[in-house]
Amino acid sequence: MESRATLKYNRQSPHKVRKVLNAVRGANVGTAINYLHFSSEKASLVIEKTIRSAVANLMQNDENNDLDPDLIKIKEAYVNQGPVMKRFRAASMGRASKLRRPTSHLTIVLTTE
Repeated sequence: MESRATLKYNRQSPHKVRKVLNAVRGANVGTAINYLHFSSEKASLVIEKTIRSAVANLMQNDENNDLDPDLIKIKEAYVNQGPVMKRFRAASMGRASKLRRPTSHLTIVLTTE
């Protein structure tokens, strides 16, 4: 059985999220949540919340609700680029400099073994 959770418009670049996501891709849910909970990266918080949401979706779809976190595995985990907010900041000598504020879309797919 599979479940999916998606986080859209996360205010962080996909490159930074992908750096943390590569560490937990393919792992068991218990191991991944333990790793993410004690990680100091900003992206680890949103990845952990998305994994917990996918587990809740899996428990909602499953009839017996007796799932062990060590039996649930992360099947797919990927992050894509979202829209970029373009802003301007005042620079020296009356100029304006561009600011790019990237967003990302995170998708987690879990499966039971």
